[in-house]
Amino acid sequence: MAGALDGRRVAILAADGVERVELEQPRQALDEAGARTVVVSLAAGEIQARDHDLEAAGTFPVDVTVDGVAVDEFDALLLPGGTVNPDKLRMEPTAVRFVRDFVQSGKPVASICHGPWNFVEADVARGRRLTSWPSVRTDLRNAGADVVDEEVVTDGNITTSRSPGDLPAFCARIFQEFAGSSRPTEVRA
Repeated sequence: MAGALDGRRVAILAADGVERVELEQPRQALDEAGARTVVVSLAAGEIQARDHDLEAAGTFPVDVTVDGVAVDEFDALLLPGGTVNPDKLRMEPTAVRFVRDFVQSGKPVASICHGPWNFVEADVARGRRLTSWPSVRTDLRNAGADVVDEEVVTDGNITTSRSPGDLPAFCARIFQEFAGSSRPTEVRA
């Protein structure tokens, strides 16, 4: 649906160790629908991508660092997985604050695979119905989430999925959620 997300700015918060397909496929779907995706990370330069956590899979250029952005500059947030990526983000207070502030803003937030670890550290999992990669589910439960094993789950402004195998359903759902959000953020000069 080309153009359905025209004017929407989507932050993609990721760090070294991001699972390539979990950043690449949703980003492509969002870009094709007219969104402007912005890779936000901990440091300038590039982030290292992985395939199946183990194999080097190239890099993604960083557009802006997390300490240089604010929630009000974006309409939605995407948190891809990979085991190392969310673990690095959890250790950086500015990234944790960005996730917390985004969820609390009511704007749509989507996360897949190990990405929901970010919700634990940001203390926004409590009372939410979420899914994730199986090894993350205990952490989500311990943080007060209602954890389910479903392809894609939306609870309020948070959408989660389990794994790369769920990407078709995840991409379709985030398209719906991001398109249904309030009017697009005005782009800064």
